[in-house]
Amino acid sequence: MKDKIVCGIDVGSSKIATLIASVGDDERINLIGVSATNSRGVKKGQVVDIEEAVTAITESVESSERMAGYSISSAFVSLGGPQIESINSHAVVAVAQPEGEIRESDILRVNDAARAIALPSSREILHVIPRTFTVDGQEGIRDPIGMTGVRLETDTHIITGATTAMRNLAKCIGMVRVEVEELVFSGLAAASAVLTETEKELGVILVDIGGETTDVVIFVDGAIAYSAVIPLGGRHITSDIAVGLRISLESAEKIKQYLGKTPRVPVMPEIEKLQKITDKVTPLNERSSSLSKKKEEDTLDIKAIGISDDIEKVSQKAVKDGIIKPRLQEIFKYVGKEIKKSGFGAQIPSGLVLCGGGALTIGLLDQAKYVLGYPARVGKIEGFTGLTDEIDSPSFATVAGLVLYGARQSIGSEINLPVLGKGLPFKAFTQKLTDLVKSFLP
Repeated sequence: MKDKIVCGIDVGSSKIATLIASVGDDERINLIGVSATNSRGVKKGQVVDIEEAVTAITESVESSERMAGYSISSAFVSLGGPQIESINSHAVVAVAQPEGEIRESDILRVNDAARAIALPSSREILHVIPRTFTVDGQEGIRDPIGMTGVRLETDTHIITGATTAMRNLAKCIGMVRVEVEELVFSGLAAASAVLTETEKELGVILVDIGGETTDVVIFVDGAIAYSAVIPLGGRHITSDIAVGLRISLESAEKIKQYLGKTPRVPVMPEIEKLQKITDKVTPLNERSSSLSKKKEEDTLDIKAIGISDDIEKVSQKAVKDGIIKPRLQEIFKYVGKEIKKSGFGAQIPSGLVLCGGGALTIGLLDQAKYVLGYPARVGKIEGFTGLTDEIDSPSFATVAGLVLYGARQSIGSEINLPVLGKGLPFKAFTQKLTDLVKSFLP
């Protein structure tokens, strides 16, 4: 095939999604393979059972390969979980040719200086993302190459991960006989898929609510300024429903998904006023029959949802306001703490963009606006052609972002490549690991 093939694998706690796309000369990204399978062997974004995880990843990869009619050899892979941490770093270097032009080698040197931070032996740098440059005191420069100066400074955002988690994930992907092109922080990938350049420029907060974790990524002046992971997600809402109604987790998930799909008709103030007037003149017996109809409408149709549990009538309002609402408020309170911790809360006019499977939860936008006080919207995946209907859900934001990230990456660029061990590029490390694993396979 003449087109370049890019693959993304999102190894999440609830599902493992694989996307295969072809990138043409016109830079159009055409989706040719999509699959999502239930996740196994992964908890809170980290591999806890290698055999189970490899089986689930293999199912997802093979399914997407069959759809695409193409066998993949490498992929961009998501990495998430509470083990992700971030820090902003500042570095200064002298330009190699004083009073001469700043070259790419100067950019590489200043970024190398920025990554020289003290880290425990159990952690490794995943991303070093330049936010802004300063040349001889002139701030806010995006690309200093070609400028004249003596002193070059940079502010960078550094994302780190646990070495063990990174190696275990790389091992699992290697056992599926796929090379890890690059490990990408899941929140950064999701941002690539659902945020617009205008939102990033003005200031925006991405909240990616996954199965067991929630990623928070803040963009200010077009660059990532803060990132964090909260150990709460959509599965906690499902667990609350299961405990509250005394049903299985599978049934609770079905109820949550059903409520999320139920269309809500907004009640206009004029209609409310008209309803009150009508209630006053409506005979009492007709009013009581109307109330009983409303109660019937509020009751969940257990058989229609496909629940086999022996439970009595369940009120939609009780589930929404009594079970789901408190947990959503808790999640957004933790998001609020991260925003406060970042110090960028006053620089976010674009508000919140929500994605991930948890973004389909009923009442999510209302609670986000109520708890945090920002405008909010559910993110929509843009930038693809082909099988776009297959990923028309915020739950595919991360894997779609991996493909977009991979398509835009300049291969071999040292600025964005993660590093593992003693300065060993991750791609080289995973190649060695993959070769080692393959040597034991039949």
